[in-house]
Amino acid sequence: MGPDQYLEWLALALTPGLGARLTGKLLREFGNPEAIFHASLTALEAQQIPVAVAQAIVSRQSMSAAAKQLAQAEAAKCRLLTWDEPLYPQVLREIYDPPPLLYVKGNAELLNRHSIAIVGTRRPTPYGNQMAERLARDLAARGLVIVSGLARGIDATAHKGALGSVQGVTVGVLGCGVDVIYPKENRKIFAEIEERGAIISEFPLGTFPAPQNFPIRNRIIAGMARGVVVVEGAQYSGSLITARLAMDSGREVFAVPGNATQPASFGPHQLIKQGAKLVASWEDVVEELPTSVRAELLPVETTNGDKRASLVEGGLTPAEKTLYVLLAVDASKHVDQLVEESKMNSSEVLSALFELEMKGLVQQLPGKQFLKVML
Repeated sequence: MGPDQYLEWLALALTPGLGARLTGKLLREFGNPEAIFHASLTALEAQQIPVAVAQAIVSRQSMSAAAKQLAQAEAAKCRLLTWDEPLYPQVLREIYDPPPLLYVKGNAELLNRHSIAIVGTRRPTPYGNQMAERLARDLAARGLVIVSGLARGIDATAHKGALGSVQGVTVGVLGCGVDVIYPKENRKIFAEIEERGAIISEFPLGTFPAPQNFPIRNRIIAGMARGVVVVEGAQYSGSLITARLAMDSGREVFAVPGNATQPASFGPHQLIKQGAKLVASWEDVVEELPTSVRAELLPVETTNGDKRASLVEGGLTPAEKTLYVLLAVDASKHVDQLVEESKMNSSEVLSALFELEMKGLVQQLPGKQFLKVML
C-alpha cells in the first residue's frame, strides 16, 4: 500500500468522536475508508453514529490533519498498518474492537508470531521483578514474543528479560504516540525494542500519555497474545483490567503467586481464585498453549539459569555457600542479620556477598539489604 493510500485511514482515525469501535462498524458496513467518506449524511446517520461525527466525516474535516500525520510518520520512519493488511496481527483482529489502524516502529513482521503478554504493577517488589525477568527471558528463549506496555515496573522488566535472551524479541504497546517516550527513564529500553522488536500504538503521533489511554491500550496487549501473565498487581490495578480483557477475548490467563501480606499479590491471588493458571516457571505457561503452537517453539537449550545453578552447586567457597543458603528470593536480609546467622565476622560476610553479587547470584538493595537472585 502506497503512503497516499493511508490518507483516508488516517482521516478516519483522526475524526473526533469516532473511535475504534465505531470506525470498525463503518468499515464493516461500507467496506473501506473511501466509501465511508463518499457516503451521504443520511447513510452515515443510519449507522447510529452521533450527528456531529457524521457531519465531520461528510465535510472531510480531518483530511488536512491526516496529511500532516502522514508526513510526520514518514519523517519518523513509522510504518502504518491497516487491519486488512497481511502484516496486521491476525489474532488482534479476533477481539471485539480491534484498532483499524496501527502505528509501528521496528520490525512489523514480529506482530504475527506467537506471543505471551507479561504485565504487572508499576511498583513491584524485588521478587516480582525477578519473576517477570526470568519468565520473560525463558519464554523468549523458546521463541515466544513477549508483549507488554513499556510502563515502569513489571512491564519494563519483562521487556528487559526478553531482550536478555540471545534471540529474544519483544513488542511494546503504548498508551501514547509511538514517538513519545513515556516514562522518560525507559528511553534506553525504548531504543532497544525499536531495534530488536517493535513498538506499536493506535494513538496518533504526538499523543500525550493521558490516564484514560492506558485501559484502551490494555485491550491490544491482551488481544495480541496467546495468553496474559500477571506477575503483581494491587486490587484496582491496570493488570487486572488486562486480565479481564484477555478472558473476554478467550485468551489464557496466568498468575504468579506472591507473598500474601503484600498488597501487590492481591491481583494474582484473586485471578488464581477465579481459575487463572498458577505460574512458577515457563513450563507452566507453555504447557497450556495449543499443541500446534508448542510444536513451533524452539527446543529447550541450556540457559543462563542452568549455568548459574551449576555454579551454585560446585563453584562457591564455603562462606559463599553458607550465605547463599541463608538468603531467599522473596525476602531480603540485612547484613547484620547475615553476620549473626552465619557465625562469620562482618568482613568475611561482606567479602562473600560481594563475590556472590559479581557472580549474579545475589542482589544488594538499599540499606545493606541482600536478596537471592532467582535462577
